[in-house]
Amino acid sequence: MTRRADTATADLFASPPDDERAVETIAPGAILLRGFARADAAALLGAVERVAAASPFRHMETPGGFRMSVAMTNCGAAGWIADRRGYRYAGIDPATGQPWPALPPLFQRLAAAAATAAGFADFAPDACLVNRYQPGARMSLHQDKNERDFAQPIVSLSLGLPAIFLFGGLKRGDRPTRLRLSGGDVVVWGGPARMAFHGVAPLAAPDGPADPDQPPGPCRINLTLRKAM
Repeated sequence: MTRRADTATADLFASPPDDERAVETIAPGAILLRGFARADAAALLGAVERVAAASPFRHMETPGGFRMSVAMTNCGAAGWIADRRGYRYAGIDPATGQPWPALPPLFQRLAAAAATAAGFADFAPDACLVNRYQPGARMSLHQDKNERDFAQPIVSLSLGLPAIFLFGGLKRGDRPTRLRLSGGDVVVWGGPARMAFHGVAPLAAPDGPADPDQPPGPCRINLTLRKAM
């Protein structure tokens, strides 16, 4: 995932115009911070590369036997996993037999700052699910409910290709709001929105030339930081 300072990279991570630097309220307890992490994008991608070198991306399987289209790995004291036994957190990466890589300080700092901006002070995540979306990959509507303390918010940070984030209500059938997320955007939800259903529409292929320095091809990286234990 080594990146060079070429035109494609500059366009992908360039600072947004002033009118796009905004805090958008999605729902009570949920906000979108546009461009919040854009200045740290290169450092974040480097940290993701190091995490994946220790605990590689993999396509997990749902309890029903379906292979997820999104590739995943984790870092922190606990990692979220899915298999035929169900959904849960574990301190050991089942693919390597080793503890998950440590949570990078940059992840912790940005998550705490974003949570504070959303009104959730003293957020100290201990887990980060790292999702890699390639064109066509999606995430169906779901709730984050394997954590022990629902008083803690969820912080979700986007890098790379833009995506359509679906933010619904407290019932699966509630019509979700469609939000276009770009690299550096951060969504925080907690309080009355903590158990909101959310997902990602199928990722669209880029409409410009592919970046040759981002194997295995154009993708979106999502960091979801949580207080799991």
